[in-house]
Amino acid sequence: MNLPNKITISRLFLIPIFIILLVAPLDWGSYDIGTYELPVTHLIAAIIFIVASLTDWLDGYYARKYNLVTNLGKFLDPLADKLLVSAALICLVELGMAPAWIVIIIISREFAVTGLRLVAAGDGIVLAASQMGKLKTTLQIGSAAFLLLHHFPFSYIGLPIGTILLYLAALVTVISGVDYFKKNWHVMRDSK
Repeated sequence: MNLPNKITISRLFLIPIFIILLVAPLDWGSYDIGTYELPVTHLIAAIIFIVASLTDWLDGYYARKYNLVTNLGKFLDPLADKLLVSAALICLVELGMAPAWIVIIIISREFAVTGLRLVAAGDGIVLAASQMGKLKTTLQIGSAAFLLLHHFPFSYIGLPIGTILLYLAALVTVISGVDYFKKNWHVMRDSK
């Protein structure tokens, strides 16, 4: 249990706290931010989400810098990322802040790519994340963060940046998924 793995596990422990803040009937007041109102619970949940998202970069940095890459970390890190983003997007659907069809597309792509990676791993092949996949993740995290913040600070000019980023994330998610399968279809074709 090295430092990167502890950081990853801390991200997993932040997820239920984040969910409770969003879906429990807590009324801690709100702030007027331009054309929107930002509940305090959403602000705190957004801060937790952003901190948890940054731990993904931090655990990877320490694992690479100090050669602390472990099989546990290889398993937990992508799992924690997918759980955090999926939890955020599903809660946003519950709150009426994100269309369910977009979240279904995003989560379906994650299941499909994870399935392909499992087939590859069964044959001893490691499929690395692509640059487009990293862009997809960045857009998903950015859109969720801005939606949780009710588009702050863009709310002062009436720009729904979180919604715009969510649609862009969905587009890049589909494109990167198709690209990933095209480049790695040989894994499915040649699997035993």
